[in-house]
Amino acid sequence: MSSSPPPDRGRAPDNPERPPAAWVFARPERILAFGFGSGLIHPAPGTWGTLTGWLLWAVLLRGLPDGWMVFILLLAFGVGCWAAQRCSDDLGIADHGGINWDEIVAIWLVLWLMPAGFWAQLAGVVLFRIFDILKPPPVSVLDRRFKNGFGVMIDDIFAAVYALLAAAVLIRLGVL
Repeated sequence: MSSSPPPDRGRAPDNPERPPAAWVFARPERILAFGFGSGLIHPAPGTWGTLTGWLLWAVLLRGLPDGWMVFILLLAFGVGCWAAQRCSDDLGIADHGGINWDEIVAIWLVLWLMPAGFWAQLAGVVLFRIFDILKPPPVSVLDRRFKNGFGVMIDDIFAAVYALLAAAVLIRLGVL
């Protein structure tokens, strides 16, 4: 009786900078971490992840009670830390650009706390992308300090908080 070897979960693709879709879709944590494939789109996989998050928000999450949203955000954050860590380990890259579940979860936070309506949501998306790209402190500090799944996720949450603060100022000024 021979036993088959365990699947090679950790085998990195030949080019870890641009993993093929077959590699991403081979494991559930990779599918999640790569935003259901949106992290494979170049250029700007983070922007594609944000747009995927907005679509998922509109289709699945908009209108959920606040208690459910808190639960979903906490669960998505925790699972995202795990999935991002597993993918980072598999790729040998601490924060691979294609890992964009962090953008998805962060934009859900922004959209949940923004006023309803397309233009307010669009403003939230744009503000989030600006802060996620610019990474003002402490976002940049978190991005440099934590090179693990938690670090992948937390810097985007702080970018979301900055976006919400900027949106609050725009709302107060009557722009939104």
